[in-house]
Amino acid sequence: MDNKLLSVSQCVLDPEEIKENLNRLSKSQDITKWDIGATSSNDISVQVYKGEQKQLKASQRNSITLRVWNKNNMIGITSTTDISENGLKKALESAYSATKYANKQETPDFSPLSKAALNNVDQPIMNSWGIKKLFNKLKNAESELLNKHKSIVDVPYNGFSEVNYERLYINSDGAQRHLNNTQASLYLYAKAQEDNRKPRSSGSFKIAYGSDDINIQECIDEAASKTIAHLDYRPIKTGKYLVCFKPEAFLDLLESFSNIFNARSVIDGVSLSNKDSLENYISSPLLTLYDNGLDKTNIGGLTFDGEGTPTQKLCIIQSGILKNFIHSESTAKAFGVLPTGHAGLGAKVSVSPDWLIVSKAKGEHSSKESLNHKNTKEEYILIENLNALHAGVKATQGSFSLPFDGWHVKDGVSSSIESATVAGDIKSLLNKIINIEEKQISTHVGVSPHIWVDELSVTGEK
Repeated sequence: MDNKLLSVSQCVLDPEEIKENLNRLSKSQDITKWDIGATSSNDISVQVYKGEQKQLKASQRNSITLRVWNKNNMIGITSTTDISENGLKKALESAYSATKYANKQETPDFSPLSKAALNNVDQPIMNSWGIKKLFNKLKNAESELLNKHKSIVDVPYNGFSEVNYERLYINSDGAQRHLNNTQASLYLYAKAQEDNRKPRSSGSFKIAYGSDDINIQECIDEAASKTIAHLDYRPIKTGKYLVCFKPEAFLDLLESFSNIFNARSVIDGVSLSNKDSLENYISSPLLTLYDNGLDKTNIGGLTFDGEGTPTQKLCIIQSGILKNFIHSESTAKAFGVLPTGHAGLGAKVSVSPDWLIVSKAKGEHSSKESLNHKNTKEEYILIENLNALHAGVKATQGSFSLPFDGWHVKDGVSSSIESATVAGDIKSLLNKIINIEEKQISTHVGVSPHIWVDELSVTGEK
């Protein structure tokens, strides 16, 4: 496995063979309308603990979703991992049998853009290092991180992984999509402990098309510096504070409330928006938000969604005004628009954002332009990471209460916060944005500048 080239020739999914098999098998079963979405991946991952292997893993996984429409246009769906001719035959039979239980209230169709031209993107297929080299590099990285500071006692969470993955979409109307990508990632999460003090932790995550492009030293240095910076922690009093969100923290919060611009959520009545929300202000005029899965910063971006719709750049919020929802074929049909390339594949298709990009709206100016996380003299809270998003976010209500890692900054001096929680309402927060810094920063979850919000509730020392 070591040092093999992950190339297109190693693809597991053969679109021509799968299409040929399904065309022949569907005719023999008198099925005239079908589509298939499939993913396949070869994964290699390693974890270490105190110089010893904690986990070495290699796997090959297939996931196939097949949909069939009967003569009454009712849809049945089945999932399988078997892409052989016999596996596809059984899947067709199963999906057709399921059409008798179809939801008559909503029947998805082929995307009208499933045969539209795809955007060209430069996504190189990279060499694989293999398990042995990944393990040795991660072992050395753990050792160096432990030696960065006497208080760093452990690297409890770490991992180095590589994946070669494929995606495919074909339908009986002639649509055919196929892509092959590679991706590598490294994370190091250190724990520091001092006498009579609480343990402090932080880490770093790096992602690239291949392991050759992962800056291991930068990951080590960043994990060490962030962890050490939290050693001198202090309590903070409960109150309302000026808060600066680091890019990753703001993106995590925004995605937690993506129902605001999700058409599926709107139709299901679980969104903070409704059909009439478009063209209305939902945030400070300072905020502009795009979703662009093909942005060059999105390692592993996909050129088409689960329904074969091309991935595209979509303006969601422009100068505070909600401009678009993200759509699948069925939600787009309900709104009288075209799908936007954000669909999964299923009987009831899910919709989700690809790659959020936050920026300061062009031509908009803040009365707080002087606010900058590097040099402002005002007292504020700098939030680095938001924790427990799965439990602390009530997405349908718009409320959140989240523990965070961060600093209390006063007179230009920053102190790590012992423990604290930030709470509020997402609609209120978006409207309380008082400054967006100019510099956009790429993270592993999207792109954003530092975002300044006034009068947020922070619970600290009782």
